[in-house]
Amino acid sequence: MKKSMIIKSLLGIAVVIVVVLIINMMLNNKETTARQDAADAWKTLLEKQQFADIPSLVTNASITDNDFTEESLVEKYNTIFKGIGAKDIKIANMKVEELKKDHYMMTYTMTLETALGKMASMNYSAPLIENDGNYKIKWNPTLIFPHMQSTDKISYTIDRAERGQIVDQDDQPLATNAPFYQMGILPSGLGEGKTRDKNLKAISKAFDVSVETLEKKLAQSWVRDNLFVPIKVIDMKEAKDLDGVKYSSKDMRYYPLGEAAAHLIGYTGTVTDEDLKKNKALNQDDTIGKSGLEKTFDKELRGVDGGQISLVTSSGRVRDVLLNAERTDGQTIYLTINSKTQKAAFKALEDATGSSVVINPKTGDLNALVSKPSYDPNKMVRGISQEDYAEYADDENMPFLTRFAQRYAPGSTLKTVTAAVGLDNGTMTETKTHKIKGLKWQESSEWGSYYVTRLHDDVSNVDYKSALIYSDNIFFAKEGLEMGEKKLREGFNKFAFGKDFNLPISMKAAQISNEKTFNSDILLADTAYGQGQVLMSPIQQAVSYTAFANDGKMTYPRLVKGTKVKMTQAVSAESAHKVRAAMQQVIKHKGGTGNTLKSLPYNLAAKTGTAEIKQKQGVYDGTENSFVLVFNADKEDYLLLTIVEDHKKTGRSAIELSKSLIPVLEK
Repeated sequence: MKKSMIIKSLLGIAVVIVVVLIINMMLNNKETTARQDAADAWKTLLEKQQFADIPSLVTNASITDNDFTEESLVEKYNTIFKGIGAKDIKIANMKVEELKKDHYMMTYTMTLETALGKMASMNYSAPLIENDGNYKIKWNPTLIFPHMQSTDKISYTIDRAERGQIVDQDDQPLATNAPFYQMGILPSGLGEGKTRDKNLKAISKAFDVSVETLEKKLAQSWVRDNLFVPIKVIDMKEAKDLDGVKYSSKDMRYYPLGEAAAHLIGYTGTVTDEDLKKNKALNQDDTIGKSGLEKTFDKELRGVDGGQISLVTSSGRVRDVLLNAERTDGQTIYLTINSKTQKAAFKALEDATGSSVVINPKTGDLNALVSKPSYDPNKMVRGISQEDYAEYADDENMPFLTRFAQRYAPGSTLKTVTAAVGLDNGTMTETKTHKIKGLKWQESSEWGSYYVTRLHDDVSNVDYKSALIYSDNIFFAKEGLEMGEKKLREGFNKFAFGKDFNLPISMKAAQISNEKTFNSDILLADTAYGQGQVLMSPIQQAVSYTAFANDGKMTYPRLVKGTKVKMTQAVSAESAHKVRAAMQQVIKHKGGTGNTLKSLPYNLAAKTGTAEIKQKQGVYDGTENSFVLVFNADKEDYLLLTIVEDHKKTGRSAIELSKSLIPVLEK
């Protein structure tokens, strides 16, 4: 009996011990979880920069012991981390360790990106204090940055990288940096009452800024009587001595060619929130390329800012250098563009809506890329007014459209390619003629009401030479049908169609048709004389036609100097020379469509063209685009391609407008 009682007692004691152990384990696990929760919450707070949550995670005593309030502590973090452009904060190696009984330490490492680059990994530690079953961090200033004290500040100096230039083939600037005046107002210099009103009106009139705008800028929360309030960037020659007006010098982007090269070079501007979302490497105050080559080569042009981030004591002594970054200025982009040619090509278009491309057929160097109408990129950089921007945006001729990269039906200029392809594959010969009567033709009655038309019926037995001279649509429609789709496509595909020239310009590939096959004899016939669904940009046209000034070799375009010259044999030299000879007659022959250029003292080869704008197959909207391609058949060192949109509205054709430009190209 006694033995059983002893056993029962021992079992009872064992059960109690087990229960106690389990309770202790549960309490320890709960405390361990609480400590880890505190550490995890601190990690999340830092990585997401949720500094408003700091007071809930740290002890009240640690805040007051370091002479902060909850509000001032949160403000300190926000000011410092925002000021240095902190992002991509990463917390690693987070641990909670027991140093001695009931004394716990949180340790971790932190890395972050700043506006000046990435900081080296930093080590942190802080005690965890238990409070009613929860744990909080015993905060101190070293949790902002190691070695920091409560009265220390962050010194952030930035050494801005100089944006690289864009220059032409002679190293003349197309985009550069130049000194401008920042016109501003010193409020204390305006006076009071009626004097102030009078001075603001004078400033408004002198600098074309409304009084309302001036008042809004002066009403900003940061403005003080003795602080300079920037209003407008101006040229130094625009500066005026007025009460309250002050100036500061400011280097800004400047485009010497202005409107003449706006679509090619583009312009710069301050980053937007959308830019920051797209590119995390950017910072709030960065200047970036917004369009054109400024945008394409932005990374190379922008360079990398330098500077220093330091811990500074209240007396101004540097306690610790957190980051020191060397400045790297932007690169210079060297183009094949010739500034003189660019300006002359822009001027030659007069008031027309269109584009001109000048290319060297031997090297592929693009010497001019012009689009008109245009806009002033210097206005965009200096801060364009709403009125000026609206004038551009509302213009039905779309001055922001880059026309040298837009695709058009090439019209009759493409007949040169059809002729060369036909001569190469043998379906066209020097003696072969088509008997054509009248000004319209259809292959059969199955074409219904659709006819191919021509402008002249001077010649009834038409060969390829006279067809090029008179620009005979019917001849080339017949040749296209006889050649057949397979041979025509194979020949066309040796030119610019479907090719990517790897230019720093956004441009869709040239196309022969919308689908891979024509599925229509009418479409095949129309394609052969440059209508149908053929689409080519002025650049792609000019590139294709280099074959006629380069022994049948098509030269790929180059815009950046130093790019390797690339050529492909588009047609045989023999066929190219035959077409070139006919192109010379386009000018020399009294009935030639290029006879306008006959008075110029150069041995020119040319092909003109018009392309009617279709609403649908066989139905036109009455609008015609005018084209001309021309080069010197002796020197072969330039080829000009010009398009004029809706030339009937302008009253001047592409060939007429090119006449003043050719002498410039000959020099």
